[in-house]
Amino acid sequence: MTNSTPAQLLPARELMAFTLATHILLVPFGVALPFITLLMHHRALRRDDAVALKLARRWSAVMAVQFAIGIITGTVLSFEFGLLWPGMMGRWGDVFGLGFGVEAWAFFLEAVLIAIYLYGWRRLKPWTHFWLAVPLPLAALMGAFGIIAANSWMNTPQGFSLDSQGKPIHVDVRQAIFTPMFGPEYWHFVVAMLLTAGYVVAGVYAVGWLRGRRDRYHRLGFTLPFTVAAILTPVQFMLGDSAARAVFHKQPIKFAATEIVWKTDTHVPEYMFGRLNSDGTISGGLKIPQLDSILAGFKPSTQVTGLTSVPASDRPTAVQATIAHWAFDIMVTIGSLLILLALWYAWSWWRHRDNPGSRWFYRCAALAGLACLVTVECGWITTEVGRQPWIVYQHMRVSEAVTSTRAGSLWAMLGIVVVVYVAVIGAFLAVVLKMRTRWRIADEGSAAARAELSPETDTPYGPRSEPEPTASGAAPGGTSGRTFGGES
Repeated sequence: MTNSTPAQLLPARELMAFTLATHILLVPFGVALPFITLLMHHRALRRDDAVALKLARRWSAVMAVQFAIGIITGTVLSFEFGLLWPGMMGRWGDVFGLGFGVEAWAFFLEAVLIAIYLYGWRRLKPWTHFWLAVPLPLAALMGAFGIIAANSWMNTPQGFSLDSQGKPIHVDVRQAIFTPMFGPEYWHFVVAMLLTAGYVVAGVYAVGWLRGRRDRYHRLGFTLPFTVAAILTPVQFMLGDSAARAVFHKQPIKFAATEIVWKTDTHVPEYMFGRLNSDGTISGGLKIPQLDSILAGFKPSTQVTGLTSVPASDRPTAVQATIAHWAFDIMVTIGSLLILLALWYAWSWWRHRDNPGSRWFYRCAALAGLACLVTVECGWITTEVGRQPWIVYQHMRVSEAVTSTRAGSLWAMLGIVVVVYVAVIGAFLAVVLKMRTRWRIADEGSAAARAELSPETDTPYGPRSEPEPTASGAAPGGTSGRTFGGES
């Protein structure tokens, strides 16, 4: 940071970082949980499987609660783009703003489709209900399309010309959306969301297995999402490698930051972790000779651009480079461990046609979801911190885009947002845990408890079970024991 750095830059960054880091934890479920839920729903209908239908219905309830929380965090994040970074939105909004528009339309479409899906459990024919929900994962993917289009443009901006005052003109929307980084970034992101949601959902049932719940409900609840995640794990590793190579070609300074390469050279070693010092030396870490050049260009003689190839004002600081480097290495390390877990699972199915029986496998599976959430955070840290000091790569610095609002006001806003988010996330967890408790009581309790505490255990596509009549012949609450249209 230089003496000309605006005082409001640090609080603006901290506020954006906190809201983004919180929102990104919900994104895997918004993007991928609809797909996993519909897979279970399809299995239920195709095999007439009541257990699978129960799981799909319960997952749809969690999906709806998560979407409601995502509305709050996503809306705040959208406002912050204009409030905190008016310089970027004012100058470049006409070029890349379509991505935010696509995301907004996808968001509203997803809200409508979720409402239809929840409403249809008791009011639509089984297959009609399922097919009406099929566009739901597509709407989620469309929302991801819009956000990644905007972010990839910020990393590799194109689709415009500049006039004599440096303002963008002659905008080509197609080029602005489909930038060089869009493909690698989009597919890496989508698969990451599917993989993360799969491991998190499976982890819930892995914990149940460890606690002695070995029924078919927990087995199926674990197997389907874990299978999806296990299949995608090696795919994601290859996509991540492709994305890193795209960064090497299109954003060489970001690549130098994530790999803490100080000087342009060939036969560049790879450092696992380690810290970059301001003089270019590296402290700590595991040094692997020539590996960085090999990974970048498949041969030791590949030249890797170093941070010193550009002025200090045009590259990340040593601290920023170290942060991006650690985030990248954590992401790669966890991805490698998940491949081993997926291979363990595949080996068991190949040899025994069954899930592994080891408690250690289920312990690892329970931790896999949390590890994936860490990788999601690390992926965004790598993307955003590695691009510093640019908010629009090589066209606008972050300091040029920041708001003129006083730093004190931004710090106060950060405090308020933290309090609100803690309350919102706490409410979300409380609701989910409450639902889990009701479902467990309904599954393990008496018939009377099931009828009173969880009417959703009835057949989703039939009328609700009639409650036992009281002595006067009326249902509890003074209403008739009959139902109308499946609703009491």
